[in-house]
Amino acid sequence: MVLVTRADLNLSKGKLAAQCGHAVSECVLKASSKEPKILKRYLSDGARKIVVAAPHLEALRRIYGEAAESGLIAHMVKDAGHTEIPAGTVTVVGIGPGPRSSIDSITSSLPLVK
Repeated sequence: MVLVTRADLNLSKGKLAAQCGHAVSECVLKASSKEPKILKRYLSDGARKIVVAAPHLEALRRIYGEAAESGLIAHMVKDAGHTEIPAGTVTVVGIGPGPRSSIDSITSSLPLVK
């Protein structure tokens, strides 16, 4: 699974972690109903998660569209607005679980979050 964050939001580490958690849980829920065999393999293989950054909202939306068009499990997180950012702000896109090569073809050019 790859979690694509927005570099332009400058979220605190805690907020970023929470948003990534939302993406993971939603992707796992989608996979449990749509791709249970892929989810089982993902969980048994260690449930890999990579966190990368897209430069801005437009790039994040493009990545989400590519993932959806490729038939991958994907979820776009929109914040509830209780803390650091306004309600409805798109923060993270989760992609996977799914074939590593398919996910990497969309996300491999993005830098890791440090």
